[in-house]
Amino acid sequence: MRFQLLGPLSIAEGHDVVVLKPSKPSSLLAALLIHPGSVVSTGYLLRALWDEDQPATARAALQSCVLRLRRLFVKYGVTCNVIEAVPGGYRMNADADTLDLVRFRALVRAADDADDAEGELYRLKEALTLWQGPLLANVPSPMLHRDEVPGLTEERLRTLERACDIELALGRCRQVLVDLWEAARRHPGRERFSEQLIEALYRTGRQSEALSEYRSVKGRLKEELGVDPGPSLQRLELSILRGDDLGPPALDPGLDRTAPLPGGRTAVALAPRTEPLAIAAPAPAPAPVPSVPLGPAMRPVPPVPSFTGRIAERAAITARLAAGSPYTTVVVLSGAPGIGKTALARQAAHDTQDSFPGGVFILAMTREDGSSVTPAEALAYLPPPGTADGATLLVLDDVTSPDQVRPLLPARPGSAAIVTSRRGLAGLMATHGGSVHRLSTLEPAESEQLLAAVLGAERVAAEPAAARELARVCGHFPLSLRIATARLLTRPGLRIEDCVAWLSEDLPARLSLADDPRLSVPQVFGGALRRLEPRWREAFHRLGDHEGLLLSSQALGNSPEAEEALERLADAGLLEEGPPGPYRIHRLLKIYARQQARERHNSQAATARH
Repeated sequence: MRFQLLGPLSIAEGHDVVVLKPSKPSSLLAALLIHPGSVVSTGYLLRALWDEDQPATARAALQSCVLRLRRLFVKYGVTCNVIEAVPGGYRMNADADTLDLVRFRALVRAADDADDAEGELYRLKEALTLWQGPLLANVPSPMLHRDEVPGLTEERLRTLERACDIELALGRCRQVLVDLWEAARRHPGRERFSEQLIEALYRTGRQSEALSEYRSVKGRLKEELGVDPGPSLQRLELSILRGDDLGPPALDPGLDRTAPLPGGRTAVALAPRTEPLAIAAPAPAPAPVPSVPLGPAMRPVPPVPSFTGRIAERAAITARLAAGSPYTTVVVLSGAPGIGKTALARQAAHDTQDSFPGGVFILAMTREDGSSVTPAEALAYLPPPGTADGATLLVLDDVTSPDQVRPLLPARPGSAAIVTSRRGLAGLMATHGGSVHRLSTLEPAESEQLLAAVLGAERVAAEPAAARELARVCGHFPLSLRIATARLLTRPGLRIEDCVAWLSEDLPARLSLADDPRLSVPQVFGGALRRLEPRWREAFHRLGDHEGLLLSSQALGNSPEAEEALERLADAGLLEEGPPGPYRIHRLLKIYARQQARERHNSQAATARH
């Protein structure tokens, strides 16, 4: 038995498929399957079933839906996928054999590891065949269609873009035209499909049709958004008008497409990634494949878009890295989740890259499932000792322990490492020295500068008081501010004041972007908590019941274990300061802790009643 989520929600066995009827249990099943293997909170499930119009008996009705769903499983002989009741919500496990969404993602990851372009394309096309029509067409949940379907659709479209890129690179311009015609018409807002279509038309000798398609795209963008096509499309139009030979089809003009990878194979560079918080962020990978960037050292390292603030830290890091020490320079950036460690590390790498002729290497040291990349896995993506053409800069992002770092530090004189971690990594400092920069939230003026840099000075100047309030509501967290500004950028007519009011109604849950689950404050906070032992997570939840943002050593009770809990939470970046002074919790984290505590109390009360 297997579940099919990528289309109408259904249960299949062999070639027999049962499409489920629209119902509350169908919505519940979809909500659980969208997050396979993860704890789905009770609050999320209630929103999936009733959106914001929840009845007074919603929690009891949710339990009834779970029972109905379990009976449905018995009816269709589903025995290997059970719904588990866990603290705070429910969980349903699934793997590539029992859920098409898991198989789709596994095939996309396998494409990353293919030995050649043909193998990569085969896996991508196999992944795309799993999509069987309108997503969740029989699931009557407004919340899932609003908040989850766009993100899932985006995964498919990115995969289709990759497949079309490879087809073009392999010279199969005629074969890919059908897919590109359909994609460009169905998704007119995705400029990349139009660009691929125009390129394919031109390469097959249809110059007039290519120019006609460009004019159509240009007219639509001007009419609907008031903007011109992007630079890439404009360059393509100019080449077509001049009758240029485009040369061999290229997948990504910004990367070296012939760089050797580990094992002697060749990199197939895909369309540029656009994640705002990571350089060359990898696709998710199952253990033991490392979730680290492939390919050579990154040069040039681009600046972080609209980077503002951190003037003192940025100057100190730049001076330290450029000093040319005969030993390996280590700089640790620590702090709360979402505080901007990765962005500062990227900007510092950009600022100092000329001091490292051997190259800049940027590796993500934690996979999306929270597991750590081992040093042995990461070493496969670094040059062997003594082979780099000079000093190198190594950026290790989201490190979880000093043991991850020590074997990777470059030995060549003048080399350096920037390490980001939610922890202070005192053990690394004890053995290798260096400097630690514990980042806090932005200053109010820095937050307003960031808003102006992203939204435009005119838009902020038109609502200065609302802009200041938006920065306050976002807790002056760079991640929160980026999410809020992204929402405003995609809604040019939305007033900042109205955005503030909407966000304030449900913080921090509404600090999320539907089309990218990684850009979500609750997800980032929850990911940090999941790395902790259950007893320390429980201690964090209990802080939600504590009044105020300052926490004395007795906040969790006057005991050695309570003292240790506060210290563990501080080391994890969830609290600030500490002995000899008081601990402090950021406002957004406090709201999140309070919500978690409330959900825990409600769950316990529901369990006691039943």
